[in-house]
Amino acid sequence: MKEVASICSDLLKMDTTNDGTPDGSGERVAAEYVAGLLSEAGVEPVVFESAPRRTSVVARVPGDDPEALLVHGHLDVVPADPSEWRLHPFSGEVEDGCVNGRGAVDMKGTLSMTLALVREWARTGRRPKRDIVLAFLADEEATGEYGAGYAVTRHRDLFEGCTEAISESGGFSVQAGSGDARVYPVAVGERGTAWMKVTAHGVAGHGSKPPVDNPVAELCRALARLADHRWPVRLTPAVAELIDRLGRALGTTIDLDRLDEEVERLGRAGTLFKGVIRNSANPTMLDAGYKVNVIPGTAEGHVDGRFLPGFRDEFLETVDKLLGPKITREFVSFDDGVASPTSGLFDELCAALLAEDPTGRPVPYVMTGGTDAKSFAKIGIRGYGFAPLLLDPTLDYFGMFHGVDERVPVAGLEFGVRVLDRLLTSPAA
Repeated sequence: MKEVASICSDLLKMDTTNDGTPDGSGERVAAEYVAGLLSEAGVEPVVFESAPRRTSVVARVPGDDPEALLVHGHLDVVPADPSEWRLHPFSGEVEDGCVNGRGAVDMKGTLSMTLALVREWARTGRRPKRDIVLAFLADEEATGEYGAGYAVTRHRDLFEGCTEAISESGGFSVQAGSGDARVYPVAVGERGTAWMKVTAHGVAGHGSKPPVDNPVAELCRALARLADHRWPVRLTPAVAELIDRLGRALGTTIDLDRLDEEVERLGRAGTLFKGVIRNSANPTMLDAGYKVNVIPGTAEGHVDGRFLPGFRDEFLETVDKLLGPKITREFVSFDDGVASPTSGLFDELCAALLAEDPTGRPVPYVMTGGTDAKSFAKIGIRGYGFAPLLLDPTLDYFGMFHGVDERVPVAGLEFGVRVLDRLLTSPAA
């Protein structure tokens, strides 16, 4: 189990930055490292590339039952500016009990837990209770086209027998309330993704003359309307269950008619539902013009849209109304939201956590963003967010996703390996 920190450090030293273009670093160096660790443990990896350096690894660990569980994660990370970090983002340095670097929480730390566990099984001669399919994928931090999307269309046979999966963004501890209550959100769903390019068309002309139809101004007005819109609260069944269980875990009543105020009252516990009680649409990029004295004929922008399961049509109708008739939109990436039941495997996940932390309170959780679970849902695999970590209460886990000075506690990683071991090798509760 102690090997987990060194594996994590090694992975963090590898620059697998995904800037959303074909010219990035790619995942090959990390994929080759992962394949090597698996081979040393007697597990035969399948390595494939969807494009140069866009590399993924899939392997199957035989268990006592051929019914398989998919354990997947991504090798790529978002960009990091070294000038903003206290330690270099690709140092992998272990300091003050934490492994530092871009991807420590998103999600090379989780990958290191899986690899350390598989290697521990090899050393001790143990095996999981069912087949485990391991997938270390490219391109999750963009559209997933070169990673999970490619894997499920071109290598679907590698996932034979998988009906359920676990991956990132769940199973970590959140210190809730003023006492010692520790909540463990286990993700059972995520909002849909609608990344859009929006375009205003107008009349080109000289910048010194009165404009006939300035697309830059039209686009700015449209995006301002979108950014200023207050989306109504929409309570999905999974989020309603989260709020109910969270209230019971904290020994309080959460007022469903005042959820914004309750978010503030509950502090970190409130962040578990703050981003999933509404749809959202955030302008993120602008591109217009080529010279200061020329009014261009078009102006473009990009919008990161997210919608709750079951509210896709309402979301798109609202976006179109806010953008107005002079703006066209097209999808850069689009996936429906996903949802999994709060029973069956969910109960096993909770039991594995409680076996290592009997005072913890697992609750269902819906992610604000998206993961590769959407791609696997297309081939009938239900996904859960389960990357177990026991965290120091002072550590801002949510803030480190795509943030500065990303790091993960060594003790938290070792806790996660033990939880995964219980989940994958112990009889179901």
